[in-house]
Amino acid sequence: MPWNTRPANTGNLILIGMMATGKSSVGAVLAEQLGYELVDLDHEIIRKEGRSVSEIFAEEGEGYFRAVETEVLRQTVQSSRQVIATGGGAVLAPVNRGMMIENGIVVALSATAEDIISRVAGDNKRPLLAGNAEERVRRILEERKDAYSFAHCTVDTTDLSAAQVSLHILMHYRVLAFKHVG
Repeated sequence: MPWNTRPANTGNLILIGMMATGKSSVGAVLAEQLGYELVDLDHEIIRKEGRSVSEIFAEEGEGYFRAVETEVLRQTVQSSRQVIATGGGAVLAPVNRGMMIENGIVVALSATAEDIISRVAGDNKRPLLAGNAEERVRRILEERKDAYSFAHCTVDTTDLSAAQVSLHILMHYRVLAFKHVG
């Protein structure tokens, strides 16, 4: 888990990665351990829009959802001492990647295709998985294979619990944050 670059600001810990890699569950553990606020971007979008992600996709389309996602991210990163769990596609917009890098330490969570497929089995709340979920997961993984590479580090969550992943991240986050302050 080497750190790619030194972040400009260590005020937030931002989790990115493909759907079902553990961003929300790891985020909850990290927020508790750090005493930070947990912000789940998808939950913030749902609150702002008053409807589910699936409804937004069905009624307005992915483009509208991505625009709302960017606005919610812009508002969110203005605060600090947060663990921000992003949606899997939040990294698709260059402006979002820039906001993330400028406003925190970005950690990419990854997992094998098989692990992701088993985690999303039977989940009908993910609009990007409509149809053959296995085929869609593999296609999205291929399309986004380099999308998460801007992160300061990557942690493979395959076969690890949220607590184990959090421990890996915390060890490195505390060292990097201390060096940044010192």
